[in-house]
Amino acid sequence: MGKLEGRTAVVTGGASGIGQAICELFAEEGAEIGIFDLTGNKAEELASLLRTKYKRNMAFYHGDVSKLESVSEGFDQLKNSFGHIDILVNCAGIDNTVYLEDMELSVWNRMLEVHLTGTFLCTKQVLTSMRTAHWGRIINFSSQLAHKGAPSMVHYCTAKAGIIGFTRALAYELGDSGVTVNCINPGPVETPLLQALPETWLQNKKSEIPLKRFGQVSEVAPTAVLLASDGGGYYMGASMNMNGGDYMI
Repeated sequence: MGKLEGRTAVVTGGASGIGQAICELFAEEGAEIGIFDLTGNKAEELASLLRTKYKRNMAFYHGDVSKLESVSEGFDQLKNSFGHIDILVNCAGIDNTVYLEDMELSVWNRMLEVHLTGTFLCTKQVLTSMRTAHWGRIINFSSQLAHKGAPSMVHYCTAKAGIIGFTRALAYELGDSGVTVNCINPGPVETPLLQALPETWLQNKKSEIPLKRFGQVSEVAPTAVLLASDGGGYYMGASMNMNGGDYMI
């Protein structure tokens, strides 16, 4: 049996990058998966692929994690598909670079809406039912930049630091409910988001990392499996850092 046999998971931002790698490894470990993503075609293709490969129920919803109506409708549909949700992975995110003096309010707001508000809205959708079941796993995605900071990424660093604070505060609220909440804080990982950043920024960043390379999505997904499994039940409010030594904490 896989480590997640019999469990159901929703992964936001699950159609590409780290989210896709998590969906694929979760499926390999026995989970049924709902993919909530802004790119509906990719989410549908991945759900179909996993359904065919693993012969289990897989579902998708084309939605925006920052919009209450979209989140409510999407999670209602996914709950109907599976009957319950045991694991939530808040992995949806966006990325861009702009110095604060040049940053429009709309850019600032969108960054916080996707990362912070999205994590809040999606967590609200599953928390009560997890408490009732006395078992649940909430896995949030922050970044090493929440600790380290970076020029031209004040909005991103602020949003990611907020997710760490959200995780720790919620851990205290959950207490002995049987529901855990933890945070994964990757360094630079080879994803479409990373590749969209300016080449100069990418080369400078790579030179700063002790391992002199960016991470792979396959190196992040196993940590999500650990936190989602029974074996990860004593992790609570934790920040799991994987960054090639770029920031050691």
